[in-house]
Amino acid sequence: MKKIIMIKIPGCPYCANARRAIAALKQEEAYRDVQVEEIDETTQPELAAPYGKDYYYVPSLFIEGEKQFEAKPGMDYDTIYAAVKQAFDRARA
Repeated sequence: MKKIIMIKIPGCPYCANARRAIAALKQEEAYRDVQVEEIDETTQPELAAPYGKDYYYVPSLFIEGEKQFEAKPGMDYDTIYAAVKQAFDRARA
C-alpha cells in the first residue's frame, strides 16, 4: 500500500473537507490502513517544496510524487470526498 501525502494550509475550508473525507473513509474496513501524511505548507515549507511545482491550490494529494488531486475554489464536500476516495483506491492498488 502506498502512502498519500496531503499538502494543506491552516484555516483552509477545502483542507477541512478533505480531512473530514479522510476521517469518514477511515471508518470503512477497506480504508483503515491507508496512510495519509499531512504537510503544512506554512510550517513545513521544506517538506512541501518538492511538490511545489505540481500544485497551486490546497489540499493537494500525492502518491509517490504524482499528483492525484488538487482542490479548486468552489468545490463542495461531495466532490472532494469523491476525489479523496479515488486517491485512497489508488493507494490501495
